[in-house]
Amino acid sequence: MKIRELVRQWENDATGRLTRSPYEVHLDLEAAARLAALAEMYPKRQPHELLGELIGAALEELEAGLPYVKGTHVVATDEQGDPLYEDVGPTPRFLELSKKHLHLLSEQLDSTNH
Repeated sequence: MKIRELVRQWENDATGRLTRSPYEVHLDLEAAARLAALAEMYPKRQPHELLGELIGAALEELEAGLPYVKGTHVVATDEQGDPLYEDVGPTPRFLELSKKHLHLLSEQLDSTNH
């Protein structure tokens, strides 16, 4: 989700699975003022919910912005039959580690719900 799409989401109630792990974040005064403004504009959202959604959207944008580094191995072909090469940049590693940690966090959440 793009950060600009969050405002539309904040107009509605969104739900999702949350970790049990608390995260502590210290904001500079300007960021804290902006967060307070958002919390006042969208009173259905608590500041910690806004922060979680902002961080989630920022991480999605970060993932999309990771550089593609062309490898030597052809993994597919495009519509014109041109080769598509594997990405040997940071994206595959980030996705692999994200998947690993999602699995671990899901297991933790499932084990505490039983």
